[in-house]
Amino acid sequence: MQVIPMSAPLGARVEGIDVKQLDDQAFHQLKALFQQYHVLAFPNQNLSIKEHLAFGERWGTLLRHPYGGMPDHPDMLELKNRGKRRDVNQHWHSDMTYNLTPPKLTMLYAQETPAIGGDTAFSNQVLAFDELSAGLRSTLANLKAEHSAADLARLYNADASEAPRATHPVIRTHDESGKKALYICRAFTEKITGWSRQESAGLLGTLFEHSVRPEFQGRHAWQPGDLLMWDNRSVMHYAVHDHGDEPRVIHRLQVQGEAPA
Repeated sequence: MQVIPMSAPLGARVEGIDVKQLDDQAFHQLKALFQQYHVLAFPNQNLSIKEHLAFGERWGTLLRHPYGGMPDHPDMLELKNRGKRRDVNQHWHSDMTYNLTPPKLTMLYAQETPAIGGDTAFSNQVLAFDELSAGLRSTLANLKAEHSAADLARLYNADASEAPRATHPVIRTHDESGKKALYICRAFTEKITGWSRQESAGLLGTLFEHSVRPEFQGRHAWQPGDLLMWDNRSVMHYAVHDHGDEPRVIHRLQVQGEAPA
């Protein structure tokens, strides 16, 4: 097993392993690396859908997406996009924050990738919290925010009024590492609890900009056979749509987390 840092703020490539054949000791190493780096990439994997699902289940209970799922494998999403088609993923976000118990991790496996572009960018929200002023940390400490899947429901031609909604702390504590992270995102966070949308806009806008400062970011350039996983409790991500009309086909699953606290 070789571990190669992806960038200074986050991420590592883990080379020389087959995730289908990990013994308990190697898996324990991966769990420690995941807490350290927040994002892990495993190049050159050869996984069937069932093998991908099985590796996901080693990390916990799989969590179904409310608006997708492959017909024979409802816990798996197939993501397909070409070029500049705009969707909710073109905002920085943590997955499914509109759930009462959002996923602790998301795992993607690349089927087809463009020759150039189509990266996934990440931003370390532990660093984002650490770089807040003491005064702003104090202000945010007891605030909660409202998250909604309404825009996502519209993308899937579903009833936005029935979309999942949840309230979470603006600052969450990681349930394994104990580290604090900023926990808002432009895609799903609507307003501060108890504030109007207009009152919330200034503070949330400041936090949205701060949370994705370049010094918090890393990127993954996809190759077919890449398996990538990230910690939704400590990072946000962004699918970069800069690859013209070339296909990008990726299989996605997510693993159940705890209610943010």
